[in-house]
Amino acid sequence: MRKTIRCLMSLILLSWISNGYGASNACEADGLVEFLCGPVSPEDLAQIPGTPWIIASGMEDDGYLYFTNSETLSSAAVYPIADAQHQLDNRYRECPGPSTVGFRPHGINLVVGNNGIHTLLVVRHGSRESIEVFEIEETASAPIITWVGCVIAPADVIFNSVVATPDSGMAATHMQLPVGAIYEWGSTSGWQKVPGSESAGPNGIEISADGNWFYVGGWGTRSIIKLSRGQSNVVIDSVSLPHHVDNVRWATDGSLLAAGHVGPEASSIIACLSQQQCEGVSTRVTRVDVNNLTAREIINYPSNSRFLLGTVAIEVGDEVWVGGIAGSDRIARFEYR
Repeated sequence: MRKTIRCLMSLILLSWISNGYGASNACEADGLVEFLCGPVSPEDLAQIPGTPWIIASGMEDDGYLYFTNSETLSSAAVYPIADAQHQLDNRYRECPGPSTVGFRPHGINLVVGNNGIHTLLVVRHGSRESIEVFEIEETASAPIITWVGCVIAPADVIFNSVVATPDSGMAATHMQLPVGAIYEWGSTSGWQKVPGSESAGPNGIEISADGNWFYVGGWGTRSIIKLSRGQSNVVIDSVSLPHHVDNVRWATDGSLLAAGHVGPEASSIIACLSQQQCEGVSTRVTRVDVNNLTAREIINYPSNSRFLLGTVAIEVGDEVWVGGIAGSDRIARFEYR
């Protein structure tokens, strides 16, 4: 049984990283669902606060980071490109340097800074397994992105999602079935496995403002897991969801938006990704109250040729934007509720 589960997980990861399908170039709405077309396989999304700019990670074999404008509904690949900017920060002096070949971005996390200068953490596969670090500078026109460093993953660890910690470190999920875990990095401590973080397929990750709690999307457990951080006794709680959980993102009201997908069987997800056989498969988004660990599903969108499988949801004005994978060339836009 464990071998079967492990093989299924490997197929899921392979499909997420490298599969694509021929999405239509047309960007018409599907009923009430609108689209923003351009980013290819926008697995994760993050908005620069107070601006119309959304960053998307295009999870393809040779993927890109995209800047998308929510006002003009336009999008452009910004890294890696021919004139990409690189300036190694001394905080990441152990990084071997920039590498734009085989760039496969996955999970992202925006750390809001001062004076319009922010930090972007990016899970990167391809020619190396790492967290790539970028500086995002707001300007009067489009933001400017500069690569400033990287943190190489531990041996035999494949990261999925990343979040910054309040002490200038970071934590990332190692999504593995039957048992994965969270790893935390500090500039002096390096990578360390987080006590009590083992679970079946930990995926998306967020952290409380005080740094005392992790909130983890349990892909294998179909749940949101609340895990203590830095406490003498490990405390774990969870709430069950009606779907596999991919990325999790904070909403403006302090709840979490948990995005993911579900099918009749776990293997249905693979059939949908690899063969576009998606009968019974759907994208789901659930709003989770982290104070009392209750959940309310807000989006249930059947897989179709326009949009196969959702992986992340964020608030953008009066809409919820949902990114997806498998070569999809668009972000789905749902009316906020």
